[in-house]
Amino acid sequence: MNNISVSGKKWSLKKFNEEDVIFFKENFFLDHIISKLLSVRGVPRKEVELFLNPSLKNILPNPEILKDMNKATNKVFDNISKKKKLGIFGDYDVDGASSTALLGNFFKKINHPYEIYIPDRKTEGYGPSKEGLKKLIDLNVGLIFTVDCGTMSFEPINYANNKQVDIIVLDHHQSEIKLPDAHSIVNPNRYDDESNLKYLCASGVCFMFLISLNKKLREEGWYIHNKIKEPNLLEFLDLVSLGTICDVVPLIGLNRALVKQGLKILNLKKNLGIKTLLDICGIETNLSTYHLGYMIGPRINAGGRVGKCSHGANLLMNSEPKKIFQIASELEQFNKERKILESNLLSAVLNLTLEKNKDPVLILDGENWHEGIIGIIASKIKDKFNKPTIIVSTKNGVGKASARSIVGFDIGSVIISAVQKKLLIKGGGHKMAGGFSLKMSNLNDFKKFIFNKFNQFQNKNSLDKIFYIDSEISPSALNINFYENLEKLAPFGSGNPEPRFVIEDLKVIKSKIVGEKHVKSILLAKDGSSISSICFNCLDNEIGQFLINNNKDFFSIVGKLSLNEWKGKKNVEFIIDDISVIKKIKNKVPSSIG
Repeated sequence: MNNISVSGKKWSLKKFNEEDVIFFKENFFLDHIISKLLSVRGVPRKEVELFLNPSLKNILPNPEILKDMNKATNKVFDNISKKKKLGIFGDYDVDGASSTALLGNFFKKINHPYEIYIPDRKTEGYGPSKEGLKKLIDLNVGLIFTVDCGTMSFEPINYANNKQVDIIVLDHHQSEIKLPDAHSIVNPNRYDDESNLKYLCASGVCFMFLISLNKKLREEGWYIHNKIKEPNLLEFLDLVSLGTICDVVPLIGLNRALVKQGLKILNLKKNLGIKTLLDICGIETNLSTYHLGYMIGPRINAGGRVGKCSHGANLLMNSEPKKIFQIASELEQFNKERKILESNLLSAVLNLTLEKNKDPVLILDGENWHEGIIGIIASKIKDKFNKPTIIVSTKNGVGKASARSIVGFDIGSVIISAVQKKLLIKGGGHKMAGGFSLKMSNLNDFKKFIFNKFNQFQNKNSLDKIFYIDSEISPSALNINFYENLEKLAPFGSGNPEPRFVIEDLKVIKSKIVGEKHVKSILLAKDGSSISSICFNCLDNEIGQFLINNNKDFFSIVGKLSLNEWKGKKNVEFIIDDISVIKKIKNKVPSSIG
């Protein structure tokens, strides 16, 4: 299939191995569509059982495979044994807040004193600073964790060393060959780590650390000696799942098991902060990765973007209902403010793209753009143009930037290379996202540098706008049984996206605008059946206009299935991602799968 859609994208069916499909059906008693989707995802035959039933018991590795884990564990045990207060320096995003709360809640469980510090995004920026570490040191902490940050914090860590306070880095961002002089750096993305856990986010790294520390405390008889009940670490998986989903790391290997089990804990609603946010959002159904990524995560992030940066961590750590409700309510208000700021800035940035849309990497700058919003804008521009995008907020000749990349172009490594070449003041990130600061006088040199890097990548890769489709299905596939069958492949997210399907030969019966920019439609199939569908944020684009204005042409749709639950009733709805008026598609899958 190679259709061109109304939005200008090509449609292409993903390849699969028919022999694998037969093997999966015969050996695991799976139907055709699930077997095909497993093949499309490249799941090896020997790993099918683990993929369908990811179990921590069967997949959790020994934490000691992470570089410096033993060293970090022994140091923390020594501090706990001597009853020295611990400090936690966290990032202001969801992964940072979740990581901070993981450590803080554990130390609370074992009655050990600690302090947290979350830097202000606007005045302090990302990662540890001398001033931020000083505030923790002044609280008489004997050891400081940096979580979701610290791997590139050379000067601040030297400052702490001079104050005789050790630093333990628990991070996942990419490193240089040279590492800061921290006591220990537990990071699967440090250059010399051989754990094969590069896909973990900081929350995952912190959980691995807690497993190691908990084991040390148990083996040394610390719990018995201090008459403290050993914490059940499985109860912390709600926070691990939250950080993993919201940091958009791949849901493969250990991550898949962490999220699968974490969703079970989340649905018990034991964390009062998360439960309060769920109540504010009006979420009454079982939680999915969608709820975490698109409803809970943005609200926790809103504190770091436009409000109080410590709100996210404090929400996840607090146990006082009144205080939690106050924080959650403020986060809800911050999120509304964020949406307004985002809409206004997006309009301004889109106007600038008109003159720069031929650049291989979109680098857009403006005076005093809100630093808490530029990451979201970079992501939206990247999605719209399918190009790496960097948004720079400038002030007094210095720019602070947020970057988002496309699959295959490692933006984190490029930023680190630019720092090494003195083109940037500081910066870092991972494969898909990063941030940095630079003197605006160096902007043109940086552009040449990154354009050259990208052109080398582009020569090896096609950048066509392609919608890759898992399978064609018949209209009759939109039923509860089929939807629940697909859930065998969950949890969905980065690295294991929701299956995307195509349905052919449909016609609009009626469409209406819902919300501000969404279009809800009833579509008629040639067999006489009807489909309930919705297309989000499409009113101002070609897809929305097609649905609103077209009631005669037959067309095909691409998208995902969604389950609506209302007052005890369930129905399956199709979320439209794209539309094509080119009807016939080759390699059709038999309609019997639906």
